[in-house]
Amino acid sequence: MKKGISSFIKGILSLVTSQILIKIFGAIYSIYITNKSGFGDEGNAIYMSGYQIYALLLTISSIGIPNAISKIISEQKSKKDYINMDRCFKVAIFIFSIIGFIGCISLFLCAKFISNVILEIPEAKLSLMVLSPAIFFVSITSVIRGFCNGENKIFITAKSQFIEQLMKTIFTIIFVEVVSKISNNNTEAMAAIANFATTIATFISLIYLINKYISIKNKNIRLNFNYFPKERISTIVRKILKISIPMTISAVLGSLGKNIDSITVVRILKRFITEEEAIIKYGILSSKVDIIMVLPLSFNIAISTALIPEISRRKAKNDLDGIIKQIEFSILITLIIAIPATFGIFAYSKQIFYLLFPKAQNGSELLKLASLGIIFSLLTQTINGILQGLGKNRIPVYSAFIGVVVKIVSNIFLIPINGIYEKGAILGNILSSLISFIIVYISLKKHINFKINILKLSLKPFLSSLFMIIFSLNIYNILSLKNISNIFCIIISILIAIIFYVICIFVTKMLRKEQFFESTENSEL
Repeated sequence: MKKGISSFIKGILSLVTSQILIKIFGAIYSIYITNKSGFGDEGNAIYMSGYQIYALLLTISSIGIPNAISKIISEQKSKKDYINMDRCFKVAIFIFSIIGFIGCISLFLCAKFISNVILEIPEAKLSLMVLSPAIFFVSITSVIRGFCNGENKIFITAKSQFIEQLMKTIFTIIFVEVVSKISNNNTEAMAAIANFATTIATFISLIYLINKYISIKNKNIRLNFNYFPKERISTIVRKILKISIPMTISAVLGSLGKNIDSITVVRILKRFITEEEAIIKYGILSSKVDIIMVLPLSFNIAISTALIPEISRRKAKNDLDGIIKQIEFSILITLIIAIPATFGIFAYSKQIFYLLFPKAQNGSELLKLASLGIIFSLLTQTINGILQGLGKNRIPVYSAFIGVVVKIVSNIFLIPINGIYEKGAILGNILSSLISFIIVYISLKKHINFKINILKLSLKPFLSSLFMIIFSLNIYNILSLKNISNIFCIIISILIAIIFYVICIFVTKMLRKEQFFESTENSEL
């Protein structure tokens, strides 16, 4: 029987490649605005506070949708029920278009109240208003991405994400540059126009996805040889809501951590330091630290995104052995990403800030502390994808809710402590991630009858990461003594670390060849 690279691996590779490119372009515009005269940490505070509120409403209206739709579509595709696949898609578009429109209008009309009362950053009002149309665009985009993922065409989602980021980067730089000249470097105006670039980019991504959906639909019409009775619209609505609501709630709760910071950090810090200093400290947290911390999460999300339709497909065919192998492989991949990311960011926090933010280097110690929570966040992300693929949608909701409670309590009690301040918000993130991980890990072991030995799976990635960072730091120190540019020393030592780790993966045989392949006969199941 012929074997080829599995659709699961193809999906992960396409999303990871997309995320690498997205982060490169994201770093370009982030570095640009952070170092832009008149923008800096204060501009980032305005920009990110508005963006985080938008992200919360976006989560409510769209974030849980791709995973929910991909799960439904994957199950129907395994039965070759193309008629009801199309009906499900159309109903989902109708439902979430309405939800997205409500979210759009709500954000636009409440922008003043949110910026003045909730955020206590009045300058964020315009940013919130220009972001509001993006909620409607992304609600529709999310349904189409879910459809593509369920069709095992995750590369379309990956490409649409890249197009969106590319357009966002281009328009952000152009718009901010133009407005800075027109407004004489007005920080509020530049922050607003930077957010407007997001709205334009989401619209362009939507146009691309609509064209792709039409081509897939036409192909399915030709393949639709089997007759299935049409499901009632009310049945489809219940099915979509039953899956999407828990996933959306889980995603909302998961994203609340940053919104909790946007609401509490400035508010609490103003009791102990000036308002300007409080805003700047929040700007460091919400922009510079978050930009770097989101990198390993964005790479790992490829695994959780690909897992949901894959586990759903195997469950629909009662392939328990396949499910267990997929779970172990996915957790291993997550550890291979999370452990070296933790070591690297912890060891190179100061150098990373010097490289990315040469004109605004404050905050590297916060990044070092934040790196300690990476492994818990990534494992929680992966296990959530497994549980959702298995239909255990409520468990991620419970774990995320408890994590949010821990985050709120931590911020309230830790931020006011003299000498900690903004570090309290990061400690809250670490505690929240740890508690959420413990809950989902115990639940997974309870629902799947096999032992997941994370410590055993972690051994090779841990030792390889340890040797990687020791070797890399020695190279950095040697280069630093050669009177070579510090930027060059940083880049070379980080690249050497990556190469060294990749070699360790092959030498230690962390991954087996058979884990990457499946029979071509089953690749479309």
